Amino acid sequence: MQSLLQKIILIVLCFNLLACSDEQDNIKVVDNIDANQYLGTWYEIARLDHSFERGLQNVTANYIQNNDGTIKVINRGFNTKKNEWKEAEGKAYFVEPTNKDGTNTGKLKVSFFGPFYGGYNIIELDKPYYNYAMVTSGKNYLWILSRTPQLAYPIKQHLIARAKELGFATEDLIYVAQTTEIIDYKAGPHVSP
Repeated sequence: MQSLLQKIILIVLCFNLLACSDEQDNIKVVDNIDANQYLGTWYEIARLDHSFERGLQNVTANYIQNNDGTIKVINRGFNTKKNEWKEAEGKAYFVEPTNKDGTNTGKLKVSFFGPFYGGYNIIELDKPYYNYAMVTSGKNYLWILSRTPQLAYPIKQHLIARAKELGFATEDLIYVAQTTEIIDYKAGPHVSP
């Protein structure tokens, strides 16, 4: 019974995510993204609260290229109350065709539930090194990501100020506890040769 209830809740959440995924057409996404540079592990530094990550620490997102050109997404976090890791695996793809130079526009669709896709928009990105990013999926969803468990204070403040300019409720940001003891950490291929 509990499993069925959890599935229903996840489907409702997915529909809510889909409903808000395109409401931010006025926010410009980052252009000329090297998808290979974006792959790898990202640490969640801050986020707006939502139920599917509530109570999680040491949250990471890992992006891996699939053979068919899509991206495997593995979101992982530690639930301190249950003393266990929670993991979700999904799939993403770039919405717009690849640019002539092989780069992409930072507008993706991501799914953790079969045919139901929601928006994933990269609105800030450290170029050329890809050390930090800010991602959204509607006004109620915002993530600040970093390649390391900690993000320098001036960079974090810059991203928060930018999010506030764009109309996000930055006063509601949750700062994610990260430890340096994440066993499975592998750096992504994010530094240009």
